[in-house]
Amino acid sequence: MTNDKKQMTKYKLPFLSHPDPKLQLLWSSAQVGLLIFPLAPLWGSVLLGVALLGTWLIKYRSIIRQPHNLGFTLLSILLVLSTVFAFDQKEAILGLSNFLPFILFFAAFSVLIQTPQQLRQLSWILVSTSVVVVVLGLGQLFFGWTTPRYWEKIFGLAIASGGNPPGRMASTFMYANTLAGYLVIAFVLGLGLWLEEYQNSKLKTQNSRVISYSPLRLFSPTLSLLFLTIIVIVDFVGLILTNSRNAWAIAVFACLVYALYQGWHFLVAGITAIATSILLAAFAPQPIAELFRKFIPAYFWARLNDQMYPDRPVALLRKTQWQFAWTLTQQRPWTGWGLRNFTQLYQAKMHIWLGHPHNFFLMLSAETGLPATILFCALLGWIFLAGMQLLLNSKTLKTEDRLIFFSYQVVLGVWVLFNTVDVTLFDLRLNTLSWLIIAAISGVVYRYSHYEKLIAKHI
Repeated sequence: MTNDKKQMTKYKLPFLSHPDPKLQLLWSSAQVGLLIFPLAPLWGSVLLGVALLGTWLIKYRSIIRQPHNLGFTLLSILLVLSTVFAFDQKEAILGLSNFLPFILFFAAFSVLIQTPQQLRQLSWILVSTSVVVVVLGLGQLFFGWTTPRYWEKIFGLAIASGGNPPGRMASTFMYANTLAGYLVIAFVLGLGLWLEEYQNSKLKTQNSRVISYSPLRLFSPTLSLLFLTIIVIVDFVGLILTNSRNAWAIAVFACLVYALYQGWHFLVAGITAIATSILLAAFAPQPIAELFRKFIPAYFWARLNDQMYPDRPVALLRKTQWQFAWTLTQQRPWTGWGLRNFTQLYQAKMHIWLGHPHNFFLMLSAETGLPATILFCALLGWIFLAGMQLLLNSKTLKTEDRLIFFSYQVVLGVWVLFNTVDVTLFDLRLNTLSWLIIAAISGVVYRYSHYEKLIAKHI
């Protein structure tokens, strides 16, 4: 076998393989499904559905033994009970479709995903597709690209010329904020991969052992780092063009977290200085603000302080929506008003249609009650803290795998932050990716915890 063939065997096979041969076909189906999901959600969801059902059939006993699934079973029961007492039961029953299938998805994929290597594979798949999404968005904004009428029926997506709302990139997603939520995930995972490849390039220069592989290293040792640099830049440009204040702030926060994790204090200082300058241009007293506005584009500070959209109705302000959602929670704290009921209740009160209150947790408490909301938050907290415990205390998690696992912890954190000012639940792709991230962390934590318990027994 030639050296080139040996290199291809060394890198290509691990990129596609699953640690459990029984799940190999299902893992391959999941990978292909995730690759096409942002561009062809209809076909992507079919492949992900095959992976979900197959994993349940093969690993049913393993799934029901995982302790967190008991908590999600209880959450499912509380969601069904909230439907029984809903203001509009038909809407509430429809709302269950945004939760129950995804809880089954979480349970299956927390068994299907078991290793940091799989996390790395998923990251490469998700960030690679994001480039195509942003390119389509650029065409939408600057060249008026759109899709034919039949396109949505075939692929499950449509592109609106000029963006949605006009002037804001939405690409293959329905709305700019939804695209922003997707790009935040891709951007954070892309940063994690970039840092890993940067470390590998330093080791390569120092003639040290490269600690992880990249599928692009089949062709050139530096190609993967170059490719990831382009991806991170492209995704950042896409985030800017969504004109989402939430996404901007969260992207800056993610950069700070990575800089702190790497110990790059100079970068922390630089990011803090830039963010502070923008905030001063937006909110400082007039003389100070004018000084900073000389070098900070109005595109940023005018969006932050709402001068770009000064005449928005009071009913469209987040503060108004949050107050109304909390009032609903106080009126029905135990069972809520039913899933998908916020919209019609808000419309009856404010005489304006609004899909959600721009805060997932307030919406959940208003629609399902405080017990269900607290349980959901507790389950998320449990998974996140278990992940941090693995990251900080595990003796079996390899040094070269800590950064990729840390990137998923960061994604979970930014997902929570994003959902305090918006709601990702109603987009199929974004909701699926959210549950995928949670399942990925949970699956790796469970495997390593189980492995360490077995080691402890034999010591």
